[in-house]
Amino acid sequence: MPTPDVNVLDDPPQIGSRAVPPGLGRYLAIYAAFWRNSLVREMGFKINFILWIVVEMLWFGLQLTFMAVIYSHTDRIASWTKWQVVLLVGANHFVQQLFTALFMNNCVKLSENVRSGGLDFMLLMPVNARFLISLRHVDFGAFVNAASAVAVMVYAGVQLGLQPSVVQLVGAAVLLLLGLSIHYSVMYILACISFWTVRAQGIVWGYYNLFQLARLPDEAFRGMFRMIFTFVVPVLLVTNVPVKVLLEKLSSWSEMAWLGGMSVAIFWLSEAFWRWSVRHYGSASS
Repeated sequence: MPTPDVNVLDDPPQIGSRAVPPGLGRYLAIYAAFWRNSLVREMGFKINFILWIVVEMLWFGLQLTFMAVIYSHTDRIASWTKWQVVLLVGANHFVQQLFTALFMNNCVKLSENVRSGGLDFMLLMPVNARFLISLRHVDFGAFVNAASAVAVMVYAGVQLGLQPSVVQLVGAAVLLLLGLSIHYSVMYILACISFWTVRAQGIVWGYYNLFQLARLPDEAFRGMFRMIFTFVVPVLLVTNVPVKVLLEKLSSWSEMAWLGGMSVAIFWLSEAFWRWSVRHYGSASS
């Protein structure tokens, strides 16, 4: 059966007893409802909520410990000192946790929705289907872990004696968001493979593990490996470029331009692949 990506009904949708306003207001109201529902769900399983925060904190601590062990044997990795790398690890953990909070569970659930037929329901909703799929669930525990990453970044900055300007801080924040967009777009492309494989969790989690490459200085990599993870799957750009802005280590403005260009290009590619995938979707009941 035909499966349009977006269906628009004459009557505005309802959230509870309230009609959702049209246009952007509609999406903001729906997204606010997603946050409320996710918070209620998290509070219904408080122990699980706390345990996941503890687990992620321990993992973050292990990453920092790993770097401390490395720097007990050397003063630098390429041109990066200990506290510069700690700042990089913190930035990577921040992006990773924001991604987990906003997108990870949603991308993982896409294959389950394809298998179970839940996607049929989403395609018939009077809002953009990708919006529903990408943002329906919010992981509030990941925001706590993102805050811990910011604390580590601030501490590393103090140790380095950094006094970044407002322009540097804003620039680094924008670049981190562009990096987040790259992670989301790549993950969404991989999740859409489930239209053919039915289950794609292994592929999605495989890419999630590649996030760990972003915690290392790009100068530590050479040859084909660095080329692939800079220009094909640009995980090395995601946090290296924003941190370089703070440390004034950018070799040229082209690195910032490349990060911005890749974020736009990969998002466009993900949208094109999503639409193509939906056109080939026959629904779970057909």
